[in-house]
Amino acid sequence: MPKPKKGPRLGGGPSHQKAMLANLARELIIHGRIKTTETRAKMAQPVVERLITYGKVGDLNSRRKALKVIADRDTIHRLFDEVAPRYSDRAGGYTRILKLGQRQGDNASMVLMEFV
Repeated sequence: MPKPKKGPRLGGGPSHQKAMLANLARELIIHGRIKTTETRAKMAQPVVERLITYGKVGDLNSRRKALKVIADRDTIHRLFDEVAPRYSDRAGGYTRILKLGQRQGDNASMVLMEFV
């Protein structure tokens, strides 16, 4: 997982940011697409891409690295057996971010993050 940036973080301290990005990655692996804010999606994208790369390698060490980020074994099993094999011939760029417009309540820029 990338080191949290210095300065203001999304929603709290560095541990909260790390947990939030891991949860976004988990939900994307489970559902295939998620609706979130643009800033969160841009920060979660490298985490998801690295997890898919681990899944493409597929060895025990990669599985353990992925379990460091996402502690749910069922999600990791799905990542390694279903999601990662789809991208075996692709060098990178496994996710896309589509802009949806502004959120009604606070005018935050919303996006749809999905697998390619």
